[in-house]
Amino acid sequence: MNVTDHRFTVPLDHSVSDGETITVFAREYSDAGQRPAMVQELPWLLYLQGGPGGKGNRLLQFGGWTKAASKHFRILMLDQRGTGLSTPADRQTLALRGDAAARAAYLTHFRADSIVADAELIRQALGSGPWTTYGQSYGGFCTLTYLSFAPEGLRESLITGGLAPLSGPADRVYDATFRRVAARNAEYFARYPEDRELTTRIARHLDAVPEFLPSGERLSVQRFQMAGSYLGGNTRVDGLHHLLEEAFVPAPGGERLSDTFLETVHGLVSRASNPLYAVMHESIYGQGSATDWAAWRVLKSFPEFEPTAEAPLFTGEMVYPWYFDEDPALVPLKQTAELLARKADWGPLYDTGRLARNTVPVAAAVYTDDIYVDRDISLETAAAVQGLKVWESADYHHDGIADDGEAIFDRLLGMVRGGK
Repeated sequence: MNVTDHRFTVPLDHSVSDGETITVFAREYSDAGQRPAMVQELPWLLYLQGGPGGKGNRLLQFGGWTKAASKHFRILMLDQRGTGLSTPADRQTLALRGDAAARAAYLTHFRADSIVADAELIRQALGSGPWTTYGQSYGGFCTLTYLSFAPEGLRESLITGGLAPLSGPADRVYDATFRRVAARNAEYFARYPEDRELTTRIARHLDAVPEFLPSGERLSVQRFQMAGSYLGGNTRVDGLHHLLEEAFVPAPGGERLSDTFLETVHGLVSRASNPLYAVMHESIYGQGSATDWAAWRVLKSFPEFEPTAEAPLFTGEMVYPWYFDEDPALVPLKQTAELLARKADWGPLYDTGRLARNTVPVAAAVYTDDIYVDRDISLETAAAVQGLKVWESADYHHDGIADDGEAIFDRLLGMVRGGK
């Protein structure tokens, strides 16, 4: 691969061009097997990754969807503002902003509308005409914002597992996704019936015996339930079984959770590497009203997910206020997160009128059993975007591009270029 780093200076607030600036980093990848002159002639593809709070992929070689894309494009991996090598936003750097109110005000500029405005400045700085975007998960949400406010910058857009609701409260999202996560739990325990008793045994052990993660804090049942992140994948789901089967080891005084188990769980539940995922998560649904910890409120209607349930289920990608009590990387950001949860004057993320008149070719993969982005809401959104072509598949879960990225990318690219 040819690898080139880019750094761009952009306004913190795009409505104040002469105000504070931040840095946004992006890394360019192209096929080293092509002649340099040919590489320079290749069009750009901007990858909008999942999140919020996720940095651009760090490639060691082309594979999966990047292998397919590198045949047609120069790939630009963007560290969305606040992540990776862009000006960071975490417990350490946000401490420089002042009190919780100042930090919350700063973070209001870290949503999809600002990410899209950054992308447009970057496109122009690179001298690119309208470019192709590929949005996975939250990257699809950003794509809908791009189509709403800067469609002139887009040649075509591909989306996988990322068609956001265009309106309505966040509660609706979580009511749908809790149901899908419950169904996925049932599917998992039918596949590994021995893990039903084992999961409950681990939960009750955590109630009775203090077990500590490598970062020093006690592991709670509700945090253990976050291992349900495995359920969002095809082959990744088997990783949950591999985790559970190594849970217990004999020790003086009785069995304890193994260091292997605790280390793996720590990697699943810590937000040290992507704190904005937790801090900004529900704000991605905020338009004109407060989200007010929607997932936490909706959870009360699904008692099977309560840590005190007789046989508690694994949870999904939801974020709860207690994260900011239990995760050392998030504790200093608790007041900031509370203010963002109560913020009622979020601006719009989508222009439904413009989407209804869309002329940019768009193709989206919708996964029937996606536990993170609900299928029914996705299809409702697809119907509201003129010309958007949908490929629905029950063969993949949310991270389908990790399992068959090359085929998925090629199919979507063919769809926006005239195929079915």
